[in-house]
Amino acid sequence: MSTENLPQSPGQQPRKPRVAVVFGGRSSEHGISVVTAGAVLRAIDRTKYDVLPIGITPDGRWALTADEPDRMAIADRRTPSVDQLAESAEGAVVLSVDPANREVVYSEPGAVPKALGEVDVVFPVLHGPYGEDGTLQGLLELSGIPYVGSGVLASAVGQDKEYMKRVFASFGLPVGPYTVIRPREWELDPAAARKKIIDFAGEHGWPLFIKPARAGSSIGITKVDDLSGLDEAIEEAQRHDPKILVEALLRGREIECGVLEFEDGPRASVPAEIPPVSSHDFYDFEAKYIDSAAGLVPAPLTDEETAEVRRLAVAAFDAASCEGLVRADFFLTEDGEFVINEINTMPGFTPISMYPRMWQETGVGYPELVDRLIQAALRRPTGLR
Repeated sequence: MSTENLPQSPGQQPRKPRVAVVFGGRSSEHGISVVTAGAVLRAIDRTKYDVLPIGITPDGRWALTADEPDRMAIADRRTPSVDQLAESAEGAVVLSVDPANREVVYSEPGAVPKALGEVDVVFPVLHGPYGEDGTLQGLLELSGIPYVGSGVLASAVGQDKEYMKRVFASFGLPVGPYTVIRPREWELDPAAARKKIIDFAGEHGWPLFIKPARAGSSIGITKVDDLSGLDEAIEEAQRHDPKILVEALLRGREIECGVLEFEDGPRASVPAEIPPVSSHDFYDFEAKYIDSAAGLVPAPLTDEETAEVRRLAVAAFDAASCEGLVRADFFLTEDGEFVINEINTMPGFTPISMYPRMWQETGVGYPELVDRLIQAALRRPTGLR
């Protein structure tokens, strides 16, 4: 789909594509999604696109919000919320599931519903479950509205770290040792589940990382040095996801690489390195977003290492059938091998986020990055492809 093909009345100038920026959501990454949306809203070229900001509250209500990016920033070490930005405490935005009707409607109790006009493309900057995991993508497929980023399958694979690793391994990509504790295992026999983790530690050693299998932004992750901290770590992970992923420590350097869809296919950015953070055990939520831990862009790698991690990043993008964008995270181990840790199909877009920083260093500035993602979505049909 191109700008020239947008509906218009005879004699009228072609109207600008209308972009709905959808953010917030029901996951524990709600606040970071709002921050990301502020950066995207600030970067969208208003001479080229019309914009409709739609926030999803923590309880799942789709709210009409003010187009005020400055209110979507971290302040006093606290992330913002859609509830603070919503124009009404009860009004709701409704998206049609009729592919022939892309009209968005706004309704409030006791009032006549108000048509907000058609939407040509959705830019979903939601992170985590109920947004990045294929659920929203499925709704948009039913609605027939193009959207930025990966489709239903790739989004689901990219959210579930267990199946992500299974897909990568099936394509011959190197993954680290891990095991999974499913909800039923813990509910029926916690002692056996705990023994499964202890046996894993016996094979691969301590420390272990206990994490929610379907969360992001390093939320809910605990580094466990011995058996004494295990139950507390499991409880923390289960606050975000009943399924737990247990990973062995990989000793080495943390390397990230961005992938972006161009007209001729996906390309990889220059990689970045996340150096050890002295005030944090690992690159956790506080280090990423609150304390602004600085990554090294580009990463100090050899030409051969840079070429290899870029190759692997695109291979991971293709293995999971991704579209639009991905940030691929790796460990460069002490023996010189890259091991893929995970991908993010909707990585953070905050001003300090690594994905835009890597593309800035590669020659694609923030506004161009946002524009390329929107244009890629407009070119791509919904449905089977």
